[in-house]
Amino acid sequence: MTRKQALDDPQIAATAWGRFRRIMLWMALGGASCVGLALTYLYWRVGSLPIHMVIATVLGVWLTFMLGTGLMALAFLSNGTGHDEQVMDRLKDEVPLDD
Repeated sequence: MTRKQALDDPQIAATAWGRFRRIMLWMALGGASCVGLALTYLYWRVGSLPIHMVIATVLGVWLTFMLGTGLMALAFLSNGTGHDEQVMDRLKDEVPLDD
């Protein structure tokens, strides 16, 4: 690579990572609302919840939500900045395509 592309360019990288942080912030708030809904549902079905169940529910729901969000946001970041096009496929001529 002779010229800077995608995330190698500091201006593109700053813009992309800023967008990534904004997405993660909004999704953290969305995850918190999902935690609230899950706790409300459990309280409605079970009644008073033990503190350990509340902690486990909060961590389980929020961390699962954030893990999925983070992985998808990174995939969109990579694709949206053109970073995926920089990958050289050295096996494309060696692997036969099933047509």
